Amino acid sequence: MSYIDFDKNQLINLNYSLDRELLRTNRAGAYASSTIIFTNTRKYHGLLAVPQPLIDNNNHILLSTLDETLSINNFDFHLSMQMYPGGVLNPKGHKYIRDFSTEPNPKLVYRLGKTIFSKEYIFAKRENRILIRYTLEDASESVVLKLKPFLAYRSIHSLSKANVFVENKYREAENGASWQMYKGYSRVYMQFSKKANYYHSPDWYYNIEYIREKERGYDFKEDLYVPGFFELNLKKGESVVISAGLEEKKAAGFKRQFNAEVKKRVPRDGFLNCLTNAGEEFIVKINNKSEIIAGYPWFGRWGRDTFIALPGLTLTRPDHKKFKDVVKTMLGELKDGLFPNVGHGKERAYNSVDSSLWFFWAMQQYARQVKDKKSIWKEYGSKMKGILDHFRKGTHYNIKMHDNGLVWAGEHGKALTWMDAIVHGKPVTPRIGYAVEINALWYNAIMFSLELAAAADDKTFIKKWEKWPGIIEQSYEEVFWDANKRYLADYVDGEYKDWSVRPNMIFAVSMPHSPISENKQHGVIDKVQSELLTSRGLRSLSPKNALYKGKYEGDQSQRDNAYHQGTVWTWLLGAFAEAYLKLHGTQGADFIRSLHTGFEEEMNIKGIGTISEIYNGDPPYSGGGAISQAWSVAELLRIDSMLKEAAEPQTKGKSKKTTLKRKVKS
Repeated sequence: MSYIDFDKNQLINLNYSLDRELLRTNRAGAYASSTIIFTNTRKYHGLLAVPQPLIDNNNHILLSTLDETLSINNFDFHLSMQMYPGGVLNPKGHKYIRDFSTEPNPKLVYRLGKTIFSKEYIFAKRENRILIRYTLEDASESVVLKLKPFLAYRSIHSLSKANVFVENKYREAENGASWQMYKGYSRVYMQFSKKANYYHSPDWYYNIEYIREKERGYDFKEDLYVPGFFELNLKKGESVVISAGLEEKKAAGFKRQFNAEVKKRVPRDGFLNCLTNAGEEFIVKINNKSEIIAGYPWFGRWGRDTFIALPGLTLTRPDHKKFKDVVKTMLGELKDGLFPNVGHGKERAYNSVDSSLWFFWAMQQYARQVKDKKSIWKEYGSKMKGILDHFRKGTHYNIKMHDNGLVWAGEHGKALTWMDAIVHGKPVTPRIGYAVEINALWYNAIMFSLELAAAADDKTFIKKWEKWPGIIEQSYEEVFWDANKRYLADYVDGEYKDWSVRPNMIFAVSMPHSPISENKQHGVIDKVQSELLTSRGLRSLSPKNALYKGKYEGDQSQRDNAYHQGTVWTWLLGAFAEAYLKLHGTQGADFIRSLHTGFEEEMNIKGIGTISEIYNGDPPYSGGGAISQAWSVAELLRIDSMLKEAAEPQTKGKSKKTTLKRKVKS
């Protein structure tokens, strides 16, 4: 039995199988994704979703799915399944499924009387290519395998509709054929490891439905183009490997490549290996630049997510080269003290106040490992000084340090913090003014920079900034803390203080340099733990708040209204764990470990072997959003490292606890 196990008796239960999704990627941002029975339920599902440089450089689904038929004694058994209007399933191939496993790669086993047939696939690590292996494992006689490719040729965010503009011709390829539905798109080559007959008969399949898009309030019906079909004979024990890629290759090498690709993967034979494997999928190289994909299947690169996820995805291994490669890419796009929030090139948007501050935190994690602050300041100090100066003098979106040392940010119609959902043109949580986590990050960034400058003997920088930490400490307490409530305001704008209980205050405790005393840190932890902590992360708003929404569901407007109003975020658990261990030392390790290991339950539901973007705020905390999210995976990897560090032998029998340099205030 493999680590990720499935109930064989439930595989034909569509409520069970259609709710479990697979994801496999290469290292250039392309992917293959579907449900475990290979029935697509999202517009984002497909066997070949790849960037299209001549269109928009974003992912487009070229090959949606394959329709498989086994002909035994001239009787056809259809193994695939599509969903059509009125709840019609055609064909109903799922009824033949007898087993599914993920190791060493996804594999479905079908039984048709005495015939046992299997299907496996793997996505090439360095190519835009999927390899599928079919094996006739047992049979009383040879069978005929028929395959129909369903082509989409559209953005992952849109749907294909039948039209007269499609190019309905094909080209021969070695042991296969190729098609290019529209000019400007890549050509798809479908080839077999043995000779197969191709019959060209262009046709459209209409109104294929994607039930998850219907639930999400989007267009959910698609027309897919089938250019023709392939046929080949299989004998008992024989395998054939099919390649679908953007370039023609020698067919004789497909079987060898399939086996080689399997050996390259980290086995998903344990919880940590599942997280490690999932983590590898987020780091991609596009146009020779390393980046982090925020989440699959629909996110691209996000600046904030990049710096939050980067330590967990690289330093826990440790892989300093990948860390520095990603930082280099991001620094190349730094402008006026800000990193891009989303987008590339002319599409870049810099509407984020915290991405730049998370950069300091990421570098801080790196500095803990390399232990060479002088070299870090020499290599990155000029960029750090530039960011701090821009924040001090003022930059876009009214981002500016005030005389009290705190950073003020925001403008109407914009959402600059991580709570950035916008509905009907208005931010759900605008948070204009002094935001609690922004100023905790700001304080930490200055303190860290002063550490580096001291190591490098940069007296000019030290003289310029050394007075500000003390000023910020005093202002932070005066602006955010309430002695009676014993927790921090979420944001402050003039005379208005928002006392909504949100997780943002946790960063005032978790940061290596905290602007508040240990006594106040305990108050924050207690509040967060009592009202926000769940088994899947921290709620974005307390259930006691009238605006709380415990379920993330409905159309886009409904979901966006719930996104930061109660929805649980796993990535926040990293900060909670760090804060908790800081205050409780080794005595708190068992509690954090129980939260961490609780995620093992997620390995065979939703996104198989990975962690979802978000979870419902109400029990049973069901997963939602993107099926695999970078900072969710990264922070669980980082928590594992925290726990290992906490388990290290202690000096003189004392609990391992962060030393607070400042005196404890009342």
